[in-house]
Amino acid sequence: MSVEGQGEGPAAALDRAVASASPRLRVLGELTLLWLLTLGAIRLVVALQPAIPAVGFSGLTLRDAVLALVPFLFIYTPVWLCEFRRRDSAAYGLYIPAFSDVSAWGAAARHAGWLALLILVPWLVGYHLYQNGVLAFVEAAGPIRSAADFTRSVERLWSGELDLFATRSAWSVFTETRFPAFRWPADAALLVPYHVFFVAIPEEFFYRGYFQARLNEVFPTRWKVFGTWVGPGLLVAAVFFAFGHSLVTLRWWHFATFFPGLLFGWLRERTGSTLPGALFHAWCNVCVSLLDASYGVR
Repeated sequence: MSVEGQGEGPAAALDRAVASASPRLRVLGELTLLWLLTLGAIRLVVALQPAIPAVGFSGLTLRDAVLALVPFLFIYTPVWLCEFRRRDSAAYGLYIPAFSDVSAWGAAARHAGWLALLILVPWLVGYHLYQNGVLAFVEAAGPIRSAADFTRSVERLWSGELDLFATRSAWSVFTETRFPAFRWPADAALLVPYHVFFVAIPEEFFYRGYFQARLNEVFPTRWKVFGTWVGPGLLVAAVFFAFGHSLVTLRWWHFATFFPGLLFGWLRERTGSTLPGALFHAWCNVCVSLLDASYGVR
């Protein structure tokens, strides 16, 4: 009688490790390819959109209509992959309830609403400090639109060429730069439906629906966070989500979207549905738009 693992050589041990890891590697490879192809296509749409003729009627132009390809790609590329794999896309949460299903939409809104209330005050404080602290550095450093711009600004700060506190105290940077004066953003009437149906639901289908559920198949949910079991899939999906933004349009702050991505993923595990996370995602985006307008950012 032999005991597994005893007496095997290094090559056999390596073969066994690779065999056990291969399902995870295959899933990560599948998701990386899906991510690159989908986000690459979206980037192409965004790049070509300004060249589309601005012809149309009733205020809707062909140039605007082309952008509908963005949510279409987020929704249907994982659905097509499910069909290719002969899997039921509904098992990955790639659906929303009928609009007549008031109870399902109400339950999703309650989950999103409780989480929104819980984070509202710390988020408002954090946003204010961001506008008056982080952006003070950005404004002093000049526009940061690429990795090279960021590196150059850090070098200036490190060398002493850039001094944020030359004319103000450190505290004033956080308290005296910008204060909000409520303003409605442009196209305020379209703000909620745009972020719910054009942005949040498609992105949640893609990242928390397919990505997170697919990762959970090979990475068990082994950590209990606020009464909900989560796993490495939540973290990996949030990384894909954060850097997916930069794959389309590079902005230095995109890494920070990893953190709300964790909350969207937690709601996915808590409820078993992508809808609560989508509604919370939309709420976050709408609040950012309102705050940006009120702080005079846009």
